[in-house]
Amino acid sequence: MQDDPKQREINRRKQFSFRLNIFFFILFAVFSVLIVRLAVLQFVEGPQLSAAGSKKSEKHDPIAPIRGNIYDVNGNPIAYSSSTQSLYYNIQPTIRGGRSSTDQAVEMAEKLAKVFETYGDEKNMMTKEDIIRQMDLEYRRNYISTPRRIKTGLTNEELAYIMENQSEFVGVNIHEESVRHYSEDTVAVQLVGYLKKYSGARNSYEFYAEKMEETNPIYKYLEQEEVGFDGIEYMYQDVLRGTNGLKSYPVNSAGAITGEITITNPEKGADLYLTIDKDLQLHTENSIMAHLEKIQNSPFPYERAPYAKTGFAVAMEVETGKIVAMASMPDYDSNIWAGGSISPEDYDNFLHVLNNGTIRTVYGPYSDEERPGHPSSIVNLGSTIKPLTVLIGLNEGLFTTSTYYNDTGRFTYGKAGHEAYIRNAGNKSLGKIDGALAIAKSSNPFMAAMIGDRLYKRGSVNGKSSLEIWDSYMKQFGLGVSTESGLAYESAGVIDYFSEAERGSPQSALVYASFGQQGKYTTLQLAQYTAMLANRGKRLKPQFVNEIRSSTGELLESFEPVVLNEVDIPDEYWKEIETGMSQVKGQGFDGFGHSYNSKTGTSEQDVKGRVAENAVFIAYAPADKPKLAVAVVVPDGGFGGWGAAPIGRQIFDAYDAVFGLRDKPNDALYEKLFGKSRTGTNDSTTETEGADSDVEQDNEDNVQAE
Repeated sequence: MQDDPKQREINRRKQFSFRLNIFFFILFAVFSVLIVRLAVLQFVEGPQLSAAGSKKSEKHDPIAPIRGNIYDVNGNPIAYSSSTQSLYYNIQPTIRGGRSSTDQAVEMAEKLAKVFETYGDEKNMMTKEDIIRQMDLEYRRNYISTPRRIKTGLTNEELAYIMENQSEFVGVNIHEESVRHYSEDTVAVQLVGYLKKYSGARNSYEFYAEKMEETNPIYKYLEQEEVGFDGIEYMYQDVLRGTNGLKSYPVNSAGAITGEITITNPEKGADLYLTIDKDLQLHTENSIMAHLEKIQNSPFPYERAPYAKTGFAVAMEVETGKIVAMASMPDYDSNIWAGGSISPEDYDNFLHVLNNGTIRTVYGPYSDEERPGHPSSIVNLGSTIKPLTVLIGLNEGLFTTSTYYNDTGRFTYGKAGHEAYIRNAGNKSLGKIDGALAIAKSSNPFMAAMIGDRLYKRGSVNGKSSLEIWDSYMKQFGLGVSTESGLAYESAGVIDYFSEAERGSPQSALVYASFGQQGKYTTLQLAQYTAMLANRGKRLKPQFVNEIRSSTGELLESFEPVVLNEVDIPDEYWKEIETGMSQVKGQGFDGFGHSYNSKTGTSEQDVKGRVAENAVFIAYAPADKPKLAVAVVVPDGGFGGWGAAPIGRQIFDAYDAVFGLRDKPNDALYEKLFGKSRTGTNDSTTETEGADSDVEQDNEDNVQAE
């Protein structure tokens, strides 16, 4: 059958029309779906997507928090924050072919000096030189990009002039911020600590480095924020800091603000109420400085200590562990850290007093060449170890409370031809003495013969060597371990008896350790140990904070005593050492109206060709119902009875005046010591009582080995 071309064309056109109709139908269906989808997107999903889009384009600028305050136990401010207007300067880049960044900064300093002179407060005046120093143009304290804080506490007139003429002050910015102030009385400055910029602190503490991972803008640390760097300021950083405020606003893709700005105010940090009493603390500090001056210049050879430059004291409540005074002297004015940094000049001047010598190594104000010739704040305990030595001997069954030893003034040990001798001070022969008299008269031969040597010769017990047994007692009494105070960089002390056992012998290590020559410890450790002697075996955690309160005064947390460990020793052994300590007398305690138990000590230390004698003193009172334990260390201070005990008496008096060693505070003593009544001040002048000087020095140790 022949194909008809016309019919074929008709069929082709019919197929094309059909396909075209199918195409338009599909196109109609697609557009219908799109229209429906657009309607759903606009009317159903639109509000949700719009909100999500707005959220993504909202910006949050954190506002630095206001730091909580630090008060003494009675609410006297020690460290506090205030809101103020501060002026910052950003170093400008050098202009090619024009003025250098230094030239621009100097020119700006001249402008600012004129503004401060015309509109500023005379008490807060700054010269051109002062401003240039704050600019840190040599980058000794800051990176080039770090804004330099020039002045805080701008007056309204200064603020108004600079804001009205902003175009003239290129690189100058005004910020409202929280500024830290410290009491000008310099109350426990090393314990309280200071602040540094977060940008610098995070390289020193892992705690701050971890804060960089924070993503919540409320808790995120700001680069130029000031944070605690030492002492209580660091220890309670999270409590004191508070939380950021937020300045929130929507922005478009170009970063321009497209809506209303909302402000969420920062939340102020909590306030700390310390266990420290301001009057007691300042009296302790003043007593140390007055006594240092006295012994440096004393006309009496037995009292003179010309090298004594530093003194350290800690007073700890026996049943609570509260630290009511902690002094590391000399001290300094913490306000030199204003702005979170310190000038190189101030750092050089105060380097030797920045750290807390009651918990770590501090040297006196010596030059680099002089320093090796003097001891640090961590010293051997000398005879103050002897109450514990006697306890160990009794508890280990090396002798009894009725055992007597004939002290000839010398104890000999070692192989024939290689003997070593342990002597009393002045080679005194003390005759027949028991454990109590050995403490009272400070017998070195008794300690060496009856405890150190006997412990060595007895040998191991239950798999523990004699040296390990000694070490166990030391650590149970807080010597050679942390006090667990929580303060940063606290030293656990320096244990020498293990190294002496390797250099010499276990025998020599125990013999010398028995009278306090084989372990160097901090003043805080010594105070904790003394409190343990007073309460018969409870080692308490040192407490520095009494309460934490919100900025509105609400009580958030109060602190209770924490017992770290207890030692079970029979009462008759405690009575033996208490009998001995009750007979020890130190200078300055004549007329003291309370019974007390004490021990003086003179630890010796070889330093650069000479033997330094360090004055050490421990005591607690009242003896029958102990309330306060005191430890005093004066490196290079000579005999403990002369170089340290008078400071201890002053601390007991101040505590009696403020808190009371018995049932109530001593109001008459309060007025005498502080020159004011408990309810107000008067015209009296506060003076440090002169220490008595008629107490015989017959109970000091003076190690002499041949």
